[in-house]
Amino acid sequence: MNMLTKLFAPAGLALAALAAVPAQAQVEGRLATVDISRTIIGTSAFQTAYEQIAQTYAPQAELRRNKAQERQTLLATFDKNGDKQVDDAELEAKRNTPDYTKLQTLDQEIQAIANQIDGARVYAIEQILLQYGAALEEVIKARQIKLVVDPGSLLYAPPEADITQAVIAALNTKVPSVGVVPPADWKPSREGVQIFQEIQQRLIAAQIAQQQAAAAQQQQGNPAAPVGR
Repeated sequence: MNMLTKLFAPAGLALAALAAVPAQAQVEGRLATVDISRTIIGTSAFQTAYEQIAQTYAPQAELRRNKAQERQTLLATFDKNGDKQVDDAELEAKRNTPDYTKLQTLDQEIQAIANQIDGARVYAIEQILLQYGAALEEVIKARQIKLVVDPGSLLYAPPEADITQAVIAALNTKVPSVGVVPPADWKPSREGVQIFQEIQQRLIAAQIAQQQAAAAQQQQGNPAAPVGR
């Protein structure tokens, strides 16, 4: 089992292992934490790759938006009771019609485009992950660290235990840039997809937080505006 594979082990295993250590026992050496997805997001290669993907796959993204709008327009014809929703009964009523077939085709086309764009993101992430183990090992040796765990597996760790920024710096040296167009025979790995999903969740959460902060700031600048109903 290589270092990267070990880092994908369930977080609960690390916590259980720590709980099993007798209270009088002490770890001989420094304990550190590192967040894999936050590390990847922090690299220059990742940030540049996502910008390049947005440019390279702009036609696909625009096509997906157009097809999504076409789907919404088509789906509106399924809504017979006018409640702006399509329930199972309304969907079933259209099952044997050309519109239903067209809806299925649109769904498949939208998913295929999404897979192409997301595939490019996974491909970029995997290239960084290939050097993640070496970068982590470099930091471990330089700082004489004896145990590295995911911060999510600990009840508490002091801020100075976090070596994420150090691993980011090592990765920036080892992987200054990555490609964004996968080879024809490329297949995403399970680990790459898992990290991609974690990264997407983080990016979405960050975007929502920024929107909420902007709305709150706007509200403070306009105290007369209604807060809500």
